[in-house]
Amino acid sequence: MSSNPEVIIYADGGCRGNPGPGGWGALLLAGENEKELWGGEAHTTNNRMELTAVIRALEALKRPTLVRVLTDSQYVQRGISEWIFNWKKNGWRTSDKKPVKNADLWQELDALARQHQITWSWVKGHAGEPGNERADALANRGIDEIAARRA
Repeated sequence: MSSNPEVIIYADGGCRGNPGPGGWGALLLAGENEKELWGGEAHTTNNRMELTAVIRALEALKRPTLVRVLTDSQYVQRGISEWIFNWKKNGWRTSDKKPVKNADLWQELDALARQHQITWSWVKGHAGEPGNERADALANRGIDEIAARRA
């Protein structure tokens, strides 16, 4: 990996209604540098927004990087750390032979994750963790911007 500092990514997503208008947000920290990313979709799910937040953050990295991803989504953290291996082995099917939900995003995340050395960590949401609170605010900004465009 590079000699650059570890990049810490706080990622969050959410919906108002599930499904409904959704937003995602990511805060990238590298040494003294930080970058905020956010966006939204008019009709989506909470899990799709959680995945999108991490995907967009990893897309923002310009070279192979040492990364620590912090998410309050056990779906994302456990999916990428535990479940994805069997999903891939089983042709993107679950243990009960059903198609993996959000397989398009899981495949995109898997391809991006292989370009970096990543530690995946779960953090409790809405518990005062500053980076997670900022990512949550960015996700809400994404939802607000979608709502404003539709008004």
